[in-house]
Amino acid sequence: MLSKGDDFPLHQTPEPVAYAGTDRNFYDRYFFNGYAPDGSGFFAVALGIYPHLNVADAHFSCIRDGVQYNLHASRELNMERLDLAVGPITIEVVEPLRSLRVKVAGEGIAAELTFTGRAFPIEEPRFTYRIGPRTFMDYTRLTQNGHYAGWIEVDGKRIDLAPGTTGTRDRSWGVRPVGASDAQPHGHNVVSSFFWQWTPVNLPGRSLFFHVNADRHGAPWNTRAVIAPDGAAHDGFFETPSATMASPMQPGTRWPAGGTLTIQRPEGPLSLTFEPIVRFQMRGLGYTSPKWGHGLYHGPLAVEREDLVLAELDPMAQTLENLHVQIISRVTTSDGETGIGGFEQLVIGPYEPWGLKEYFDAG
Repeated sequence: MLSKGDDFPLHQTPEPVAYAGTDRNFYDRYFFNGYAPDGSGFFAVALGIYPHLNVADAHFSCIRDGVQYNLHASRELNMERLDLAVGPITIEVVEPLRSLRVKVAGEGIAAELTFTGRAFPIEEPRFTYRIGPRTFMDYTRLTQNGHYAGWIEVDGKRIDLAPGTTGTRDRSWGVRPVGASDAQPHGHNVVSSFFWQWTPVNLPGRSLFFHVNADRHGAPWNTRAVIAPDGAAHDGFFETPSATMASPMQPGTRWPAGGTLTIQRPEGPLSLTFEPIVRFQMRGLGYTSPKWGHGLYHGPLAVEREDLVLAELDPMAQTLENLHVQIISRVTTSDGETGIGGFEQLVIGPYEPWGLKEYFDAG
């Protein structure tokens, strides 16, 4: 099938753009988050396209007074990958690699948000991970910190974004588990586990990024830290795999209680201390959500609002839906800077450095 993308020089295979190789788990996704300088006014957005499942879905979340308001939408893709609207949620690429706009209008939630990047996006190392013989992940991601302008409205109460609202957006594409779960086991005698931390930070004159994927023994299989001065081009970053995060868990959870990140630089180590302000549940964007998981089929179009009282959630729910969090944090550096950023964490299954031996051990 031909689609709008076929009139642009975007092809990566001999096939039309509507087809993305042969792996049914191929996806293409946008993500955004933002917050005021004091950590208030948090919001997040995601939109995903799943070409082989013929599904597109999108989510918008914001937090007010301890309640996380979530808007979920899903539709049939109809094989048109350049249609970036899913029900009440739309993304517009204003200037590629620099500026994007999000519009929301449905179920008592509305927003108009414009993102402008602080520097050229970073390209994270390709994520390739297998469980037994099966490819579990194989994807690339670009990440960019930036400034936001706009407003958010919930049940008729509109609030303009505070001056200095910043955040992070990313674009990732490749293979991840999406759609209905595969019942076929991942090989024999394989105990799967997953450890992930991601900490994009907005400092006064620069952005800092760190991520780590580690195996159950604590050995990183994908990690890097990047320091990106404002206005830097693609060749203006400092990048290194030599960075470590020390982060205790909140008691009775698998959520971070803060942490200290140490990045090795030629001029000496840079340390950053994370102090939690606000917790965001990633299920609001479909991650680990039993009903609104990425790529699940809901028919031609489905839209639903979900309000979560954050203080009432079970951190160790047996469905795993509350494990994945972003903790918006105040960040101080050994260079004397103060900034703000996210501390995303998802730990599933055993993780020996923390004494987690079972799927539902808590810290």
